[in-house]
Amino acid sequence: MTASSRTVDSPKVWTTLLTNTKYLPGLLALEYSLRKVGTKYPFLVLYTSTLEPEGHEALAKRGIATKEIPYLLPKAHKDYGVEVRFYDCWSKLQPFNLTEYDRVVQLDSDMIVTQNMDELMDLELNDTDRVFAASHACTCNPFQKPHYPKDWIPENCSFTHQHDKPDLAQLEGAPTSTGLAICNGGLQVVNPSKAAYYKIIDAISQPSMTDNYEFADQSLLSDVFRDSWVPLPYKYNALKTLRDIHKPIWRDEEVKNVHYILTPKPWQSRDEDNKLFQWWWKINDERHAIEKEQGLYDGF
Repeated sequence: MTASSRTVDSPKVWTTLLTNTKYLPGLLALEYSLRKVGTKYPFLVLYTSTLEPEGHEALAKRGIATKEIPYLLPKAHKDYGVEVRFYDCWSKLQPFNLTEYDRVVQLDSDMIVTQNMDELMDLELNDTDRVFAASHACTCNPFQKPHYPKDWIPENCSFTHQHDKPDLAQLEGAPTSTGLAICNGGLQVVNPSKAAYYKIIDAISQPSMTDNYEFADQSLLSDVFRDSWVPLPYKYNALKTLRDIHKPIWRDEEVKNVHYILTPKPWQSRDEDNKLFQWWWKINDERHAIEKEQGLYDGF
């Protein structure tokens, strides 16, 4: 691919996936938060054919760049039961195929950026032992979900292993081999390449592999690229649950990107007693005020 094939005129870009309007309020808050912290890089929405017309209209009104991508699924159907969100998650692997860009940082739509993190665009990666960068998944299973793997316990969580080194935890993630050695797919720093993408496609084409991927995209990445990903500190993908269950390492002032995993999402609950939800609503209220002045307010 050439530069002329790019949807946005930049070799480096932030992307997020949108498959339906349920996550659109989150996406719009994310996009506003990136602009608010002064990022130098453009934002691109990767949408699938499942996105409703009102979603397209809302993005177009705001001048947000979009690119259609194929909806990615394993060759063999895997039943995720109550975790239907995982069907959409496979498509979060598509940034590996955006070879018209030198660097893609994929963000989940249920995030807000609280401090500039443009340095991720310059993080060293290669095609051998530093294929992509991500933060660890928290494997504590704090809500005791019965369908989660039995080994998802605090003792096996990579963040638990950093409790005695809180200062270091602000600067680097635990080694990729720590705990259950699983990354969280919410933020992925990627140098798109056909070689890496073909490895992903090969894996999702093998039922013997995908049958074991309980957490869709992040299970695949952690398996296919085991020992060849770069562990980022928690602050780049600060899962909302960490503030309570990993208090020894969490520092409000260090966090650069909050990830509102699980339910409820902030746009589903004002929750004035939840500090992280207050952060989200402050950003979103600012966005709404500006949009109303511009005549853009449409309920999202």
